[in-house]
Amino acid sequence: MSNIANTAHEGAPLAANPLTRAVLEIDNYTSGLGWDQPARLFALVDTALLRTQEPGLAEQLGLAEGTEEGGLTPVEQEELPAGSAVDEFLGTIAWPEVIAGCALTVERLMLPPAAEASIPKGLDDASLASWVAAHPDRQEVRMTVGVLRDGRRESAVRLREKDSASEVLTGADLVPSLAEALAATFED
Repeated sequence: MSNIANTAHEGAPLAANPLTRAVLEIDNYTSGLGWDQPARLFALVDTALLRTQEPGLAEQLGLAEGTEEGGLTPVEQEELPAGSAVDEFLGTIAWPEVIAGCALTVERLMLPPAAEASIPKGLDDASLASWVAAHPDRQEVRMTVGVLRDGRRESAVRLREKDSASEVLTGADLVPSLAEALAATFED
């Protein structure tokens, strides 16, 4: 996990691998939309393949020739159906072979580990959500998780309290359950 400045002065993500760059690009995009946004799903497409097979779309997306080899281009999908749970919705997705991976960005309330010990027993999901929302130590977070067909994963987590590109945490295992759910969309 790293907590470093993940963007250059021009706003382009600084990252060693294409999946990390794509996840940070999505995080940067969604941060520009503000908070209190719905979940957003993205297909991750091999940039070189996109330029070759869909040159008009590549041009529309500003993907000039010569951009780095092995890059991934996030393509936002239609809005998730209102009222459906993210995990249930992901269970309905199957990607065509041309899609290299996918990413999802969601906002959630989280508690620090010390507060989790005080959660009352026996709460249903709605009651637990209300209890967490009223807790004084809750943190609002935006999580962006990306996975590739080959199993590689990356996550970016941004706290609303520290809403800055230089404060984004990245790592492959920050949100394992969401990564698992996304990876399942590529299983036969």
